[in-house]
Formats: sequence, C-alpha cells, structure tokens
Amino acid sequence: MGAQGALRRDAEQNRRQLVETAKVVFAERGLEAPLDEIARRAKVGNATLYRRFPSRGHLVAAVFGDALQEVVDATERALAVEDPWAAFAEHLTFLCEVQAGNRAFADLLIATVSGVPELESLRGRAFRGLTALVDRARAAGVLRPDFQHEDVVPMLMANAGLVERTVESAPTAWRRQLGYTLAGLRATAEALEVPPDRLGIQRAMHALAERNGLGG
Repeated sequence: MGAQGALRRDAEQNRRQLVETAKVVFAERGLEAPLDEIARRAKVGNATLYRRFPSRGHLVAAVFGDALQEVVDATERALAVEDPWAAFAEHLTFLCEVQAGNRAFADLLIATVSGVPELESLRGRAFRGLTALVDRARAAGVLRPDFQHEDVVPMLMANAGLVERTVESAPTAWRRQLGYTLAGLRATAEALEVPPDRLGIQRAMHALAERNGLGG
C-alpha cells in the first residue's frame, strides 16, 4: 500500500510539474511550443508527459481550463449589465486584455479545438454568450446593424497579432487600436465592406488549430 501511495504521489507531482511548466512555455512560445521542450524543462521524460496527457489538447485543457471558465463567467457578468453597448464594449475589451496577457491563450480564443470535450464545451458557452451580447447591442440600435457574429473572430485575430508584435516594445498598443475599432462599431459609423464569409473564418480557425497541433 505504501509503495502504491508513493507511486500515486509521484504521478501527481509529475502532473503538477508538467502543467506549471507548460503554463510558462506556452506563454513564452504560444500553443505550438514543442512538447519535448515542456517535458525537458519539467524534468520528466517524454513518455511521462504522454502518459499524463495523451495529446496536446489534453495538456492545453489542463493549463487553460480555468482561464476559459473565467471567460465564460465574464460573459455571464456582461450579459447582466443593463447598458447593451457598455456590456458589449467592456467584454470585448476584457477579451483583448486576456489576449494581451498570454500569447498561447490569445491563440486559444481564436482556434477551434476538437477531441477535448471540456475545452469544446467552455468555448461553446463563451461564444454563445458573446453572440447574445452582439444580438442585444444590435437590437438596441447601439451597434452597427451590419456587424455579424463572425466579425468578432477576425478582430481577435488582429489583436493577437498586434499583441505578439508589440508585447516587448509597446505592450499597451492594443488598447489604442481597440479604441479605434470600438469607435467604428458604433451604430452611427459609416458602412463598411461586406462581412467575412462564415466558412472562410471557420477555415482560418481550423488552420490555426492545425498549426498549433490541436486539429482533430
């Protein structure tokens, strides 16, 4: 019994070490960070990593599950805000700020993830809440009427790219850019080009997931 207990303790310690190390490595290098690098820095073998986490998606779920739950909770809080524009704008600001804080999480918000039910469920709940915020602001006449749900993803993709390129030299540049974006989303703003194709956006999200090793 003592030997089995020691093995369980060692297994749990290895798991915690892998998760904590992955948080650091993913934040530094993004979701595409080599798993071998995570194992090496956690001081465990590759076999141990894959025994604990059969796929990259399972490791990502362990690292970012709580963060995605926070996004879901923030969405629900935004839906409780009485002012439709404030609810939409503040939540979009929250999402961009989350992206600015972690390179890997910035990608996770805009990539599809398959084969990991807990991540799929959380991302689905977050997206449904976001679409409800969009619908409410548009119905209230404060958000431009041609704004579509699919428009959010390219905005977050653009923010992720800006954050990646300015994180060292101008870490708050995204705030000014978001300010311009929100000004253009007001219902009184001038008309724009047609919204992006839904399937095209989905393909871009799938491509990002494939690049990060999270494809189905």
